Amino acid sequence: MKITVAGTKKEVHDGLTVAQLVVDENVEMPQYVTVTVNDDFVEHGDFESTVLKEGDRVEFLYFMGGGQ
Repeated sequence: MKITVAGTKKEVHDGLTVAQLVVDENVEMPQYVTVTVNDDFVEHGDFESTVLKEGDRVEFLYFMGGGQ
């Protein structure tokens, strides 16, 4: 099936979970990454149970603190 990951179309196997995609994509600091699927946030506790579907759009986000 085809999904879009960080703006790039990719061919992945059926049944792929968000957790496995994080591993497959070698996401830096996976404990700090926030994931959206089709612009909806996925809770860290749901990574293992969230199965991706044909046409899904996945983004990896990092929130940085700082400023004045």
